[in-house]
Amino acid sequence: MSKSIFSMRSSLLVLLPFFCGLSLFVLALGVALFYIEQELSYLSTGLLICSGMVLIILLGMAITYRFNTANSRLVTIFEPKRWKKFATVMMITIASVTFIGGSNYLANSSTLRWDITKDKQHTLSANTVEFVSVLERDVQLTALYVGVPPKYLQDLFNEYERASGGVVTTEIIDPIEQVAYAATFGNVINSQEQKVIVQSGNNRKDVDFTQDSLSEERLTNAIASVSRAQKTVYFLTGHGEYSMENEQNTGLSKFTQLLAANNILSKPLMLGISQSIPDDSDVLIIAGPKNELTEEEESLIEGYLLKGGDALFLIEHTVVTTPDKPLNAAQMRQNPDLNSLLNKWGLNVESDIVVDLTSHVGDDVGSPATKNYQKHKAITEGLDYTFYVRPRSINLLENRRPNIKHAVIASTASTKNSWAESDRNLEVKFDEGIDTAGPVPFSYVVIEEKDAQSIKQGKTSDTRLIVFTDADFLTNVYIDQYSNAQMGLNIVNWLSELDYKAFLGNKKIAVERLDLTSKQKRQVIVILFLLPFTFIIAGLIIWLRIRYIV
Repeated sequence: MSKSIFSMRSSLLVLLPFFCGLSLFVLALGVALFYIEQELSYLSTGLLICSGMVLIILLGMAITYRFNTANSRLVTIFEPKRWKKFATVMMITIASVTFIGGSNYLANSSTLRWDITKDKQHTLSANTVEFVSVLERDVQLTALYVGVPPKYLQDLFNEYERASGGVVTTEIIDPIEQVAYAATFGNVINSQEQKVIVQSGNNRKDVDFTQDSLSEERLTNAIASVSRAQKTVYFLTGHGEYSMENEQNTGLSKFTQLLAANNILSKPLMLGISQSIPDDSDVLIIAGPKNELTEEEESLIEGYLLKGGDALFLIEHTVVTTPDKPLNAAQMRQNPDLNSLLNKWGLNVESDIVVDLTSHVGDDVGSPATKNYQKHKAITEGLDYTFYVRPRSINLLENRRPNIKHAVIASTASTKNSWAESDRNLEVKFDEGIDTAGPVPFSYVVIEEKDAQSIKQGKTSDTRLIVFTDADFLTNVYIDQYSNAQMGLNIVNWLSELDYKAFLGNKKIAVERLDLTSKQKRQVIVILFLLPFTFIIAGLIIWLRIRYIV
């Protein structure tokens, strides 16, 4: 009788690790079902109760008895020599639980992000982060989406809230389920339409993304549109200037589109007809005139500047030729330097070509590429290279008004390998005493601050003036190269006397996402958890069999 009892107990002890592992697995399965369904079903409750009871029984058996096959006596499983092994198992278990819990806590609470997708599709671009981080007006984003919203939309909204420090608030509503609330936006309910309503104060802009995924660029442009006061720039016309509407390579249509994205409205201005510069002009842009301005037009522009108007002068390059084709009088007057206006502000544009043998674009040494900028937070901070097509040099005049301040914006960097070439016959060679040695400045910023005398004269604000001796860098063919677009936006932004950084939307990605429901996400989490947990249980069973049974 005693032998049969001994044999039965020995068999039970042999099977003890297997039943223990199976019970742990059933317990984990019950917890997983509860987590997925977010409620206790009959199945999950049954699994939890059964596995719990079996584990208690097995634990009691393991702690109370272990039959020693050598001398047929009962001993406790936790003998002193077993404590070291038990402590090791407990330390591993505690470390594993701590790691899993700690990593999940950090993943949900930490602001650190590591986006390993190809196009950084889960991370806002640096331009957007910088823009929304300095927003002063609250912005509300309301997405109207029928059904379960895509995961990328939720992630995008969360990133805007995080980057703005709470200035941007977001919500996603189903206009069918929340029809009363959706009606407050004045929209006719359309189950096929998907849009984001961007609001700030009394300003509103709707962004439709029914056909395409909502892009960061479109959303940030909409935020800029509602959160900024609109400014107006006028492009001078009538003298062969670069056209703001031309979509060809030599046009400025891309530049005006970028201005529009920053809530800056562009309008044409023909002084010969209007005979005045409109009162709503925040910036006057003279973009590469091919022919001279009339004295009357120059007088109007001078009066505009003296009263505190702001302007951007883009002077085109000097016409060059070869020795066998001398320039005629008309060609010599082409692309005027506008010195009759600029001299009064202390600047003189030379009839030369800036060349740089060290840093240029392509094979054209007359198209210098530079990062040699004067430090100016609003204009040059954070810029990469910008390049210019045959710019001219600019000199400061000695006889200039003392209250006018000047600063170089961009110039060549090389001292020995760049200069201002005065020979217009394309013979590129530095002639000491004739040519101007580098570094050669080809853009300047000018500011005249108002004083008591200026106020008496009717001047209402500071005069801001920027001169570049090239207009090509902002044309459609070149504006997307390097930091040309950002430079153009920065200078207009500064001239408009705005205190925010211009936004340049240049992040284009192909959206390739798998959108899961919340239940599907929990299922994925459970699968990812159960896989390693199964291996742990299997390992535990093997370890117990080896250590305690053999």
